[in-house]
Amino acid sequence: MAADRHSTAFAINKLTKDKVPSLPFLRMKERVLGKKYSLSLVVIGDKRSTTLNTRYRNKTYTPNVLSFPLDKHNGEIFMNLKQAKREHRARGESYEYFVALLFIHSMLHLIGMRHGSTMEQEEQALLASFHIKNIF
Repeated sequence: MAADRHSTAFAINKLTKDKVPSLPFLRMKERVLGKKYSLSLVVIGDKRSTTLNTRYRNKTYTPNVLSFPLDKHNGEIFMNLKQAKREHRARGESYEYFVALLFIHSMLHLIGMRHGSTMEQEEQALLASFHIKNIF
């Protein structure tokens, strides 16, 4: 019975009124983390993202995304879509593309990957595998 509970263990919880782009979140989660990994994507605003960043990372800026592994099979991603909207143009990326990149980036952190060229190559390969293009 526990295996069934985890077969599509993914939820999006919105704590803001921000519209979440229509992306294949579940399929991306299953490709990166597997079907048994339980993941929660929580959409938060500036105040909560800054508070979490200060409390858990001792950083005082407003982040676009934070990822927290809870254990080997469970994790949470907190995404600030307001911050993503403020940043995507300066990066030369469409909003949808940037949100997909943030989601993939966060999941790669959940499995222990660190920043660098290997992570960037994996991000680009995953975006391409889901046909997510930067149409800016």
